[in-house]
Amino acid sequence: MAKKHNEQQETAEKTAEKAEGTQAQGESLCEDELPATEPQPTEEQKEPTELEKAQALAEDYKRKWYSVSAEYDNYRKRTAAQASQAYADGKAEAILKLVPVADTFGYALDAAKDEATRAGIDKIIKNFNAILSSLGVQEIAVNVGDKFDETVAEAVMNVPCGDGEEPNTVKLVLRKGYKQGEKVIRFAQVSVTV
Repeated sequence: MAKKHNEQQETAEKTAEKAEGTQAQGESLCEDELPATEPQPTEEQKEPTELEKAQALAEDYKRKWYSVSAEYDNYRKRTAAQASQAYADGKAEAILKLVPVADTFGYALDAAKDEATRAGIDKIIKNFNAILSSLGVQEIAVNVGDKFDETVAEAVMNVPCGDGEEPNTVKLVLRKGYKQGEKVIRFAQVSVTV
């Protein structure tokens, strides 16, 4: 019985070997029968030519040049605006330091007793105002009796209303104000009725 069992096992093994050989032979036949085709590279997989590489590099340099050129143009404009603003600020600061001289001449004119002194001081004031005018500086017109305007004057003193006076009216101009263009460089100081 053992002999019969061994024979059956050998027969099964031989059949399995034959089947494997046939299958391997079939596979090789199938592979041989198929035409040899190499996978074609797609457009994405193709290696770029030297010309394409150079064109891509040139396009990158061109884009960077535009970027740097625009950045430089913005820098130039910003620097010019800053220089112009610095000049205007410096000019306004210098004028602001000279304006007290005009105040002093005004006080001297008010205190002068004789006509010759008054005429001389008046000429100095006119020349000084002409210089300020040439620099674009104007005196702010604030007069007694005007309605108080906080955009051009600052109230440094409050006084009670007298008979016939309305509240929030300029009672006395203590110091003149000046503006350069539309920008106030020194506010007028006034006393205001309450």
